[in-house]
Amino acid sequence: MPDIILHQYATSPFSEKVRLVLGAKGLSWCAVEIPPIMPKPDVTALTGGYRRTPVMQIGADIYCDTALICDVLDRLAPQPPLYPAFQAAQARMTAAWIDSALFTASVTYTMQPAGVQVMLAHLSPGQIQAFMADRKAMRGDTNALRMPLPEAAAMLHETFARLQTQFAAGVQHVAGPELSIADFSLFHCIWFIRRATPLAAVLDGYPLVKTWFTRMQAYGHGKLRVIPSESALADAYDHDPLPHDTTILPGSGFSAGDAVTVTPTDYAKDPVAGVLLTLTEHVVTIRRQDSRAGAVNVHFPRQGYWVQAAV
Repeated sequence: MPDIILHQYATSPFSEKVRLVLGAKGLSWCAVEIPPIMPKPDVTALTGGYRRTPVMQIGADIYCDTALICDVLDRLAPQPPLYPAFQAAQARMTAAWIDSALFTASVTYTMQPAGVQVMLAHLSPGQIQAFMADRKAMRGDTNALRMPLPEAAAMLHETFARLQTQFAAGVQHVAGPELSIADFSLFHCIWFIRRATPLAAVLDGYPLVKTWFTRMQAYGHGKLRVIPSESALADAYDHDPLPHDTTILPGSGFSAGDAVTVTPTDYAKDPVAGVLLTLTEHVVTIRRQDSRAGAVNVHFPRQGYWVQAAV
């Protein structure tokens, strides 16, 4: 099998979610360090314009969104399972809420002035301005990743208090008695908050949540090797995409071979164009051709993405 390649950057919270999954599963993988803001020409050659981080590559197959990335990793390395059968639905739904609502609260809370001062301290004034402009463009005209600060703080405290009670009762994981994807989703939110050291005291009233975080952190990041983006592009070019599911949902209005675009529904609404290969209730796959990457299959989760006829 080709190498697992994660296109990521060190301070990306969703990259940290995947890094921890790779560590928990004891996997070897390669990292390509990408810019935190646009332009990202090398990763764009693979994805066709998807701007969120991270992106996972296995040969000529490109996986977007951590919801799908974690599904793929769980199939490749089933232990420990991210979706234990007896709590799979709860784990998935809890993780989805954390990755949207609680993550928004975490970003809002962390990026208040005391947090920004620490989080962006390594950047020059010009770089800070570019970062803020990029994030504004990513949000567009939506309220995604925005929440009034009092509501964000209240959501964090309520969530941590409920977890403190649950952990005290002997349920040691977020979505039930077993480790699941929900634990990894919560981890990256707390990891992000803790990076803003003046604000990390929000956790001080919840010692069992802090203990849980330390236990999760011990999984580490697996066996990591950093490679240049040119190597990742060559890896895509030198491989053929894997055989894919040819299902197109009846009644979807689409057929295999249609020219389509796939666009996130909430923020970073940059459409990716390609030829439709797969459209199920779980996944959308399109074929793209790029002069540097060759023929690639780009995969998205079905939930949270619009599929539209290309115009």
